Amino acid sequence: MTARRLLIAVIGLVFLTGAAAVATRSANALGLEERVVEHRLANGLTLLLMERHQAPIVAVNLTYKVGGVHEHNGITGVAHLYEHMAFKGSRTIGVTDAQKEQPVLEELDRLAEAITAEKARGAAADQTRLAALRKQFTETEAKADSFVVPAELATLYQRHGGVGLNATTGKDLTRYFLSFPSNRLPLWAAVESDRMANGVLREFYKEKNVVLEERRQRTDNSPSGRLHEAFSAAAFQAHPYGLPVIGWPSDLDGLSKARTEAFFQTYYGPANAVLTIVGDINQKDVLALVEQTFGRIPARPPSPPVLTTEPPHAGERRVEVEYVAEPQILIGFHKPGAGHSDDEIFDVIESLLSDGRTSRLYKRLVQEKQLATSVSAFSDYPGALYPNLFVIGATPRAPHTAAEVEQAVYEELDRLKKEPVTPRELEKILNQIDAAQVRSLRSNSGMASRLGYFQAINGDWRETFKRRDRIAKVNPEDIRRVAAQYFTKSNRVVATLVKPAKQETESKP
Repeated sequence: MTARRLLIAVIGLVFLTGAAAVATRSANALGLEERVVEHRLANGLTLLLMERHQAPIVAVNLTYKVGGVHEHNGITGVAHLYEHMAFKGSRTIGVTDAQKEQPVLEELDRLAEAITAEKARGAAADQTRLAALRKQFTETEAKADSFVVPAELATLYQRHGGVGLNATTGKDLTRYFLSFPSNRLPLWAAVESDRMANGVLREFYKEKNVVLEERRQRTDNSPSGRLHEAFSAAAFQAHPYGLPVIGWPSDLDGLSKARTEAFFQTYYGPANAVLTIVGDINQKDVLALVEQTFGRIPARPPSPPVLTTEPPHAGERRVEVEYVAEPQILIGFHKPGAGHSDDEIFDVIESLLSDGRTSRLYKRLVQEKQLATSVSAFSDYPGALYPNLFVIGATPRAPHTAAEVEQAVYEELDRLKKEPVTPRELEKILNQIDAAQVRSLRSNSGMASRLGYFQAINGDWRETFKRRDRIAKVNPEDIRRVAAQYFTKSNRVVATLVKPAKQETESKP
């Protein structure tokens, strides 16, 4: 099937709301625009609506333009921690008596600050006083717990048919999503506008321990987690992309409630959010509903931009991570961020190298040479908004080494610089991208996610289809030029997972 014929099929699948499918790029964009209503509230909130009446279901996606990139040393992990806190409810949800709870929470904060101040004295800390403070803290925390209604927010949504309640925090964005019967939209709007306006840091200190345990499981006790953390830190020495979203342990341990509240007030206002609602809705009714609920939230000052840029690298950076596990390797090349004209070319290279069993890296390293058990390529690492990395990761197949795999990867990258990509390969890539887009946009939740993402990252939800059209224009010379410009030794960072020297010695016969 040609790319043009497949595009016609894509449009027919995506727009199942009753309108006739069209066959050209301009008609494709027009079809989307006819169904999406964009509205900006007076407080700055961006609202995207799309009617789809296949079933009486609505998907909502609330995207905040905040993530790990907005942190700095001392408060790393705060965005992810706040994501956890948001599920604790508000001043009216998740609590039996908010008025009685408030002074107990304030006393808990006072004790926590006193403990932190005493610990900061180091060797001079008064251990007797610390023990007394900790005892008071434990007693006060138990008193605060008596006011908590566990998981009331989740239970409320479940009782009203809500499914898929979850959230994610990344480098650039924090996203909350849920699907539910369309006649429960007023309930959702009342609850979520309350959370945006009246978020409360309930069970704050307990949740810090939950995040610390999550870090231990996903990073400290994970070979791949440790490798990725060291890799990012080596790649970005100035830009906050080098900081872990989960946070450094000492930052999480010392993070105060006051600093977390200040972060919330700075980045979680309506002007820094994109609300997307897709499904069985009446657009005029939903516009009025959102104005009545979210529109009442006062505007906040604009969130500050990220000003730090990564300076040019003057040579390859390499890092080894010792761990008792099988070897792994990550190879990254610095590249531009969202909005740059080369960004879509990297998407094509990603698909060419690692999308499926017919991809170049899989065929050469896994099937033919049998150097690796797995290999993948991914662009926009660890975020997309700012200049980032194009990364290739692989797991060597014993007895082959990471060095052998690394050399084989460079040979494939050199092919991109010397040999033009065939038209057949480009057509296959476009077909794969179209198929993936069909799958992602077929559901209400997928459509809401894509519209919200591109509005938050690119400032234009129309990128949902514009990006595909630019990818279709990528030619072999574009790929050769980008490969020659970016895939160089001085522009790369390499991280390998190796066994400790003692472990390697003991394993030798």
